[in-house]
Amino acid sequence: MSGNGMGKDVVMPQLAESLVSATIGKWLKQPGEAIEAYEPICEVITDKVMAEIPATEAGIMREIIAQEGETVQVGAVICRMDHGSAEVAGSTPAFKAELSDLSVSEAVPAQGQEMRNRYSPAVQRLAQEHGINLNDVPGTGLGGRITRKDVIQFVENHQAIAVSVPAASVHRSNPAEQGTISSVSTQNAVSAQQPSVVHPSAAQVSQSSNGHNEPVRTTGLHLSENPRLPTIEIDNGQSGRGEYLIDVTPIRSTIARNMRQSVSEIPHAWTMIEVDVTNLVQLRNKLKNEFMRNEGINLTYLAFVLKAVVNAIKDYPIMNSVWAVDKIIVKRDINISLAVGTEDSVITPVIKKADQKNIAGLAREVEELARKTREGKLKLDDLQGGTFTINNTGSFGSISSYPIINYPQAAILTFESIVKKPVVINDMIAVRSMANMCMSLDHRILDGVICGRFLQRVKENLEGFDLETKLY
Repeated sequence: MSGNGMGKDVVMPQLAESLVSATIGKWLKQPGEAIEAYEPICEVITDKVMAEIPATEAGIMREIIAQEGETVQVGAVICRMDHGSAEVAGSTPAFKAELSDLSVSEAVPAQGQEMRNRYSPAVQRLAQEHGINLNDVPGTGLGGRITRKDVIQFVENHQAIAVSVPAASVHRSNPAEQGTISSVSTQNAVSAQQPSVVHPSAAQVSQSSNGHNEPVRTTGLHLSENPRLPTIEIDNGQSGRGEYLIDVTPIRSTIARNMRQSVSEIPHAWTMIEVDVTNLVQLRNKLKNEFMRNEGINLTYLAFVLKAVVNAIKDYPIMNSVWAVDKIIVKRDINISLAVGTEDSVITPVIKKADQKNIAGLAREVEELARKTREGKLKLDDLQGGTFTINNTGSFGSISSYPIINYPQAAILTFESIVKKPVVINDMIAVRSMANMCMSLDHRILDGVICGRFLQRVKENLEGFDLETKLY
């Protein structure tokens, strides 16, 4: 922030080394509102990541310069703030008139609860994502106002309590049963239990192999809740028409541009393989409760899939490459991008050097990325450097998909829904837990032979897990 004699200028910060501009997504504070030090004042969007810009000092929002949807260069002024009573007293008459309409509790810190029921958009969004009643959250802000930190602390406290309850309750409170990355089901216990999220007609209670009653979906073993539906803002000014209009957000525009580039520049080919994951299901059922007690996070199927894929990439490093016209660049580090689906976008945060992590370490990375995505805390560095993408489409019941490659990588692999099927083994029929794995490949770099061998190695690795497999 810099001073201009009438207040402090807030400029667009350098969020990443290569960043030259960012788009204002939403203002969390409006002129006249009190702001605590380090409290977010707005959300900015750049290359599919949404970040919050915090205030470096406490004060009052004076003037918004950059409007929502406007792209601003790094270093350009986005708003002005007044800090301290002396600066507010020296403000312009027009601004004084705005402040005169505020209650005392809005302009200065109060001891009571006068601002208890005033919620910022960021607080309301967090509460909606986690299914929280804000009346239950204690507020530590000015005048009892609830801050983002209050909501996050409330969620963490309830998650800690959930760890100590019986195993069946722990299972129900954590919907990340297959590694909920790629689907909108990366929510916590409270949202999983809301009637508005889980539709009774789509769920049933069945007896799992470890003896506990667990809610599952009929379309897949791992599914424990219905995907959340996107929130669509409709322009009510178009009444009387047989259609309605939805504004294209900056994130959706970025996704459209990247997908168009991938499809137009990369000659896609597609292949699929079926994997018997019965032993994996048994292994996870054996270890998941102990892992929850020890680590405080869910042991997901996705962690095992990541390990199987990473080990296969070690054997076939050409999968970890990009096209460079006259050369093929093979990356030494195996950085796995995870397709994370939210209500209105798909984001691909990256597990750096995934080949150096064990199954437990990968599970922690999945949980951390899911948490940061839920809370909107992903940084640009979290999205950069990916060399191979994995998408857990099975978390919402898909059994077959044709993914678009995450440009400029060479391939993307989807892990589909785990479904019990009758399978012929040694001329006898057995009920096995089966899952498809679908891969799109850049046919400039990869051919069917190498990809077939790669998928066979992934299959061998997944089917090689047994009850003696170690997590650490």
